[in-house]
Amino acid sequence: MPAPPSLSAEELLQSGFRYAYALTHHHHDAEDLVQTAWLKLHQRYKKVKTKALFFTTIRNLYIDQYRRRQRVRFITLTSEHEGLSTSGTVTGGDTKVAIDQMLSKLRDIEREALFLHIVEGYSANEIADMTGRPRGTVLSLIHRSRKKLAALDAAD
Repeated sequence: MPAPPSLSAEELLQSGFRYAYALTHHHHDAEDLVQTAWLKLHQRYKKVKTKALFFTTIRNLYIDQYRRRQRVRFITLTSEHEGLSTSGTVTGGDTKVAIDQMLSKLRDIEREALFLHIVEGYSANEIADMTGRPRGTVLSLIHRSRKKLAALDAAD
């Protein structure tokens, strides 16, 4: 099997950011994950060896943060979303907002599987290897997330 084409650092960072954003669904958290993963790999290996290793590091950091948040509940002093409408209506050019709202309805693992499959183009077998889940579970996650998005789209 031929070696996959080598990505530039910028392409790798962009791809890692998209993956982290699919996990966190928050711009700044995704940036933090990518930066931390990049630094961690550079400290250990002096470079980012493969895209799979980079994605795995991002995923593991995300899981660590999620577990930490479950142990310690933070109370926000102000809500940055107070002024946003909670109605599901979307008008005109708010397509990105509509997509973000729909994706936020998915569970993290569903969003991750869908991102890796649709955006990154990985097969179910490759996603199963990357995430440590059985292939059937990955296929089920992709199917359920597509079904949920279709139902949300039909409801609007």
